[in-house]
Amino acid sequence: MTFKEIIEKIEYVLSLRLVKTALVIVAAIVFYKLVSLILRSRARRLKELEKKRNETYLHLVNSVLKYAVLIFCIFLILQVNNVNITSMVAGLGIAGAILGLAVQDALKDIFRGLDIVSDNYFKVGDIIDFEGSEGVVLEMGLKTTKIKMLKTDYVVSVPNRRIEAIGLVSDCTYISFPMPYETPLDEAETTVSEIVDEAKKNKNVADCKYLGVTALADSSINYLIKVTFKDTAKKLQTRRDVLHTVLDVMAKNGISVPYNQLDVHTKP
Repeated sequence: MTFKEIIEKIEYVLSLRLVKTALVIVAAIVFYKLVSLILRSRARRLKELEKKRNETYLHLVNSVLKYAVLIFCIFLILQVNNVNITSMVAGLGIAGAILGLAVQDALKDIFRGLDIVSDNYFKVGDIIDFEGSEGVVLEMGLKTTKIKMLKTDYVVSVPNRRIEAIGLVSDCTYISFPMPYETPLDEAETTVSEIVDEAKKNKNVADCKYLGVTALADSSINYLIKVTFKDTAKKLQTRRDVLHTVLDVMAKNGISVPYNQLDVHTKP
């Protein structure tokens, strides 16, 4: 076989629609993987302080890129198979109105997703409250936000249009604990000061402050402290640790946790 015949064979193979379609698909996949890899490599070099925000943008850009490549790939496949794209686009005018009604929820999700990122409402890694349960944001896309619930480890996908049901969780909590009325005020406040000092030794506690007396209950005086966390994802466990510290310090100082008691008097 001569060189000219080989070239003609190659040109013939490349002229086949099936081969062209396969080449378009492969090129689209390679392009998507390459751009995605470049984005991730650049994101790893960014400063730690900007890590959460850039990771959020990375997920969103990756989602946009995926849909853009898919649409472009479909148009190219139609083109190489001699489908008249111009007449097709013109015919989409009426169909577009019908389609718009069908995908209006999806469009709401997309626009809400863009609002979340542009307004910096929350980022990947943030702790949020969804329907009364706290979770960590794993991934943000054009249509949904994936959340891992802290109590159950379940991963749920929340449509972006339901952003009103999501609230950003504070990095601090308030802990109230009781002491009996029989405990002198100066002794009680000395105990609270020890509790604050011990709580600060916790690896996930950024700060702990005594805020004062919060209530005069039926059988106790309630004291209030504010605990600020370094990592809000460990908030629940850290709160449990601080409560354990409260009990330990009170026991060490001979102070018992008060409880409601009922005195019964009987006539002889």
